[in-house]
Amino acid sequence: MKIILIIEDDTSILRGLKDNLEFEGYRVIAETNGKAGLEHALGKNIDLLLLDIMLPGMNGYEICRKIKKEKPDLPIIMLTARGSEMDKVSGLDTGADDYVTKPFSIKELLGLLASSQERRCTGEKLLYAERFGDIIIRSEIQPQHDIRLL
Repeated sequence: MKIILIIEDDTSILRGLKDNLEFEGYRVIAETNGKAGLEHALGKNIDLLLLDIMLPGMNGYEICRKIKKEKPDLPIIMLTARGSEMDKVSGLDTGADDYVTKPFSIKELLGLLASSQERRCTGEKLLYAERFGDIIIRSEIQPQHDIRLL
């Protein structure tokens, strides 16, 4: 079962997302505060993060940056009312994998979740990421080949 962390301060949106995602078979962890959400994201084994931008405690851009430093391969989808081109570019620049503006279609969101998981689960390939300062090098390693890393 895939585990999704949602960091969203609007409790009605949070409740609707939680109900719909649990109905689809996901396990959902919900948080309404940015700092507490960051602690959950870094401290728990999650498969995907749905992240609002305007949050109490810490904004979504800052959360995204901090998570990507520690967990560069964790898929993050920004889910926010901020829909200008600059907002979207800023979200993607902080490391978000996708950006969805409110109001949104739950079917569209479910499609994004499915495609995000497909990109992450590559079958027989081993995904490898190495960080050098601000640079992340990602590689796919085929298990039938011998590889030596020096």
